[in-house]
Amino acid sequence: MLKRLATVAACLSVLALSACGNEADGKDSASDPAASETTSESPEASTEESPEASGATTTCDYPEDGQEPARDVDAPDAEAPSEGTVTATITTNFGDIGLNLDAATAPCTVNSFVSLADQGFYDDTPCPRIGDQEGFGILQCGDPTGTGSGGAGYSFADELSGDETYPAGTLAMANAGPDTNGSQFFLVFRDSQFPPNYTVFGTIDEAGLETIDAIAAEGNDGAHPAGGGAPNKDVTIEKVTVG
Repeated sequence: MLKRLATVAACLSVLALSACGNEADGKDSASDPAASETTSESPEASTEESPEASGATTTCDYPEDGQEPARDVDAPDAEAPSEGTVTATITTNFGDIGLNLDAATAPCTVNSFVSLADQGFYDDTPCPRIGDQEGFGILQCGDPTGTGSGGAGYSFADELSGDETYPAGTLAMANAGPDTNGSQFFLVFRDSQFPPNYTVFGTIDEAGLETIDAIAAEGNDGAHPAGGGAPNKDVTIEKVTVG
């Protein structure tokens, strides 16, 4: 599943972000960051009513993916809030990354992310890859093993319109092909050209983009076949806080 970013033409496996597991789809050309995985302003924090308050829900499916989970967690509840937004904060050793999660556009994805965050799945985990080159700029996270092939033991379907774009400030899921979403995600800090194959489920605040810029400034080893590589200075998610 998530066991799954060299040039943008290499393969959006970058977005799958790991070209070798669920999170990395090696089929697309370099325009795929997540091969592991346009200009727009970073979205402001939303003032919309939270999905919990609205009461609207949708039913999601989170089947086991046949892989040993990187950490023991329960699959999310099938009933997911389907309106409004949810705020979250990724606390890293470089600083905070504020998120605004869009439950109206990607309810099942947001439901999974929130569930994993609440269970501590992302706590004390590395972000093993940063892609920082012409055509894309992303930070890939969400795999406790740090290999780009670890996940939560379940998968879920894409939530795509076919019109997805990936400007700076976008939060999206990494994958290894259609409907193989799991725990891995990528944070876009530079306008990136990818096919609309990666579920967009939120945005990154201005301070968060500054944090990722500081990570990118440290450089990377350039070892990933689809571009970028391991950060020269380790990047650790200390915790993810929802609300």
